[in-house]
Amino acid sequence: MTTAAPYLSFGDGKPFALRMGLQPLPPEQWIEIDAAYTAQLATKRDLLATRHADVLQALPQSRPASEEALTLLLDHLHTYHSDRFAFDGGKLRNGATGEEWDIAHSSLHPLEQAGRLIQEDFCILQSDDKTSGETYRLTAGAVCFPSNWRLADKIGKKLTDVHGPAPGYTEKLASPVDRFFKNLPAGTIMWRTNWLIHATAELFQAGHKLDAATAAAITPANAGEKLWLRVERQTLRRLPASGAVLFTIRTHVTQLREALRDAKSAQDLATAVRTMPDDVARYRSMSLFRATLSEWLEVRAIRDK
Repeated sequence: MTTAAPYLSFGDGKPFALRMGLQPLPPEQWIEIDAAYTAQLATKRDLLATRHADVLQALPQSRPASEEALTLLLDHLHTYHSDRFAFDGGKLRNGATGEEWDIAHSSLHPLEQAGRLIQEDFCILQSDDKTSGETYRLTAGAVCFPSNWRLADKIGKKLTDVHGPAPGYTEKLASPVDRFFKNLPAGTIMWRTNWLIHATAELFQAGHKLDAATAAAITPANAGEKLWLRVERQTLRRLPASGAVLFTIRTHVTQLREALRDAKSAQDLATAVRTMPDDVARYRSMSLFRATLSEWLEVRAIRDK
């Protein structure tokens, strides 16, 4: 049975707005492991076996940073999750899955190895100029759970081009994001959340577009069952040796009916959906069911008062 979503970041009743919303994160909270762990790792294993090029991309210059990211993850698991992972020299045993890894002699790309250990997806972003810290690019990614984008379309691109299709990003967020990447100090972990509403619980969504027939089947009576709240818990941290920025994405998907905790969360989401600009709703594939969703949320908010 599903439970309430762990993050309900709808703007606290305020109108929809694009915002970075970054906050500092204690090191012990960097990685999330929950009840969906074994199921999500099984999904990752299947995707890496059947759609490897869709979920793993890496430029040659990203190798040292990717190795540094894996080392950082292993140190974290050893420090904070020793109850789940057993370390013996260069070998690692996952107590939940029974898998054993000879990390020191693994033929896997470091980000693939990292992604096979935990639920998070990983991206490496590197500056074209280490001295100035300008112009960050996506140079590697192990992303098994994309939300309507393709890793192969983004690899090698500048941050502005990676996010450029998103309405409002260039005008409102490009400069603050660039400053953040330039000034992020090593040793600091920052985090934020990003929410979406999808008509499927599928984790792997690369270029998925909602069809009219599926949207038509969503009604004010069944929207809570047909729609899913998808929340990405994102973290960013500087890799001290390479200077790259490691970006992690932890995806939570909860049936909308179960996701909302009370009248306030329903009303907050209703406000965000109602005030979302039309171009943003189209970009997020919400246009076809937005009116229906709003009606369901208003009824839910009244019911839960």
